[in-house]
Amino acid sequence: MDRLTRHQLKHDEFKDSLVTAEEFIKNHAKEIINYTIIVIVVVGLVVGLKYYTDRQEASANADLGAALTTFRGYVGQPTPGQDTPNAATFATAQEKYKKALEQFNAIINKYTMVPRPKAVDIARYQAGVCQSLLDDHAGAIQTLTEASTVHDAEIASMAKFALAGELVRSGKTEQAVKLYQELADHPTLDVPQASALLAMGDAYRASQPAKAREIYQRVAKEFATDPTVAQAIQQQIATLTP
Repeated sequence: MDRLTRHQLKHDEFKDSLVTAEEFIKNHAKEIINYTIIVIVVVGLVVGLKYYTDRQEASANADLGAALTTFRGYVGQPTPGQDTPNAATFATAQEKYKKALEQFNAIINKYTMVPRPKAVDIARYQAGVCQSLLDDHAGAIQTLTEASTVHDAEIASMAKFALAGELVRSGKTEQAVKLYQELADHPTLDVPQASALLAMGDAYRASQPAKAREIYQRVAKEFATDPTVAQAIQQQIATLTP
């Protein structure tokens, strides 16, 4: 009898909760419907945005691939009998880099959404490289400066390294050295510490050979166990003006 009473009590509590829930739904039906619609819309927007972003990413990568094919294209007349139907060929290097620059800039201008595809940051860096190869050093400095501020550490480091080279060519050695030191302090896979320090030494070769020698010797001590670095330093010191 006791057990039955407890069972009945549980049954009545469950029934009461259903009644309460039913009354709540009746009294707040409009709010519940509105909330449900909002949830559906938000979920739909998230899914739609993800789909759109993925498509844009894929499209940007395809465009970048085409631009890089141009950038790496063959200059000159193809070898007779050589079958290169998919290779880009150009009469001159200048023609090739002009075409590649157009394609890289098209990517930058086309994909402006936030967050932008990674391909856009790579395209900006490559555009700066093209400008440098076309002797537009002022344009290269501006573009590479923009590329050096991107979130991706690898792309930013490559842009800073190229920018430092442009600054050296423009006679702004001290600004370049600051960038090389920054890169040496924060190395990446694409710009390791040894590369940044060697480039710093190279920046001083013409104007301050003694300073260049000092940097080379510093690198030689820090990377004494690396035969590749050691050989590169020996070659740099051997050709250094006394």
